[in-house]
Amino acid sequence: MKRKTTYLAAMLSLVFLMLISACKKETTPYNHPFFHIMVNNQSSVEVLSNRKDLVNYNVYLSAELQFEPIDVTYEVTVGNGLLEGRDFDFVTKGNKLTFPQGIFERPIAIQWKESPVDPTKDNRIIIKLISNTKNYTMGLPGPDQLQRQLVITKK
Repeated sequence: MKRKTTYLAAMLSLVFLMLISACKKETTPYNHPFFHIMVNNQSSVEVLSNRKDLVNYNVYLSAELQFEPIDVTYEVTVGNGLLEGRDFDFVTKGNKLTFPQGIFERPIAIQWKESPVDPTKDNRIIIKLISNTKNYTMGLPGPDQLQRQLVITKK
């Protein structure tokens, strides 16, 4: 009986020590800030040739609250099957977005125009994130840099 009591007391002491040490353990939250561009968590999207509306393609900042503005530079590549003015217009001018304090998404706006496309040509617009003033990761963290660019195909 004494042996069982000693064994039970030892087990309870170990459990108690484990609980106490786990409660005092402080962990650092995962903090890897990055910018990415996507539509419905996809890196590519299709647009119908008869579409004629304004669409915002958002660039997102995934980070803690920032207290200084951050500039993001991007480049746009237009395939040989599309022509600005005929197929679309860029509403967002230039190649830089500024993220003011407390803002976590900024749009690149494109006004689509109804115009048929030649299926034998490259009917894509590629928006690629290039750099930022904080040197945060461009695209999702990891070697593949997913969502660093958005491919928009007009069909």
